[in-house]
Amino acid sequence: MIKFLDLQKINAQYQEQFQEKLKLVLDKGWFILGDEVKTFETNFANYCGTKHCIGVGNGLDALILILKGYIELGTLQKGDEVIVPANTYIATILAILQVDLVPVLVEPNIETYNINPNLIEEKISSKTKAILLVHLYGQLCEMDAINDIAIKHDLVVIEDAAQAHGVQYSVSSIQCSETRNLKLATRNSSAYSFYPSKNLGALGDGGAITTNDDELAKVIFSLRNYGSEKKYHNELLGINSRLDEIQAAFLNEKLPNLDSDNNQRRVIAKRYLSEIKNIKIVLPRVDSIDNHVFHLFVIRTKNRQELQDYLLKNNIETVIHYPIAPHKQKALSSWNNLSFPITEKIHDEVLSLPMSPTLTNDEVSFVIEILNRY
Repeated sequence: MIKFLDLQKINAQYQEQFQEKLKLVLDKGWFILGDEVKTFETNFANYCGTKHCIGVGNGLDALILILKGYIELGTLQKGDEVIVPANTYIATILAILQVDLVPVLVEPNIETYNINPNLIEEKISSKTKAILLVHLYGQLCEMDAINDIAIKHDLVVIEDAAQAHGVQYSVSSIQCSETRNLKLATRNSSAYSFYPSKNLGALGDGGAITTNDDELAKVIFSLRNYGSEKKYHNELLGINSRLDEIQAAFLNEKLPNLDSDNNQRRVIAKRYLSEIKNIKIVLPRVDSIDNHVFHLFVIRTKNRQELQDYLLKNNIETVIHYPIAPHKQKALSSWNNLSFPITEKIHDEVLSLPMSPTLTNDEVSFVIEILNRY
């Protein structure tokens, strides 16, 4: 069986280092916000090219804390509208609702699955204060266009990068004014998840926030720890969401290999893109192989269940990301009558192929062969 994602194989190579790290943490006896978390925050900030990294409990909390941080700073107020892609995983929308903001759904580009910048401005109102975009499946959104819209309308940009570890958008590399660069550097923030299946995955839950905004970082550092900078002194109404010391230790071992792992994913993706030749299968559009870390390789087909069953019979495991659009979920019943035809088409047709840095050439060849026979 070719697994969709073989986590045991991915983590086996770190077994000795994990055991050493576990012993180190146990011997120190410091399990919350210790040296491993501080080291990871420094390492991940340096890796992402940002001034700050705040380790938190999971990816959803990362999004919630960014939004809460902006509310504490007065940048956002309860009732403000936040632009968000309609086809994201529901966690992105839950974060907005959890802090009493209003999600405004925007259709994606059918070819890339990311939010369509051409449709954003028509959804902006006087209440719109932020764009929460999602680098879905690991592909960078059209950041130049989105940031231009944000500057034009004085909006903050929040990036849900839960599937996009290693995708970087360099503000400094853009040929534009220093004023524009300064605005982007201080008004953008990103949320990451280290759920075990991510490109950079822990052995449990974990998350992080990266930003160049000093004030936002200071507030979030406090909010994640009961709203406290000094023990037993609570200045803000915070929550308890801290990256676990042991998970941080594991992540410190895996981070140095993230780029090579992402590059191996790109190698596999290039083969899928060039060698899958079946008119019944729609391949994703990749604007640039360097702008995609292929957390998932997602195809579309009219007869998804038939194709998934066919692949399983041939010992190829696939997963559907995601079968139900957010606005069709029972939890969001007030939205169930809304119509987002592109989003609905995507959720009805997508199928994720095996994608992992541990896939062998022979396994990739077999997947391609079986797909071409379909």
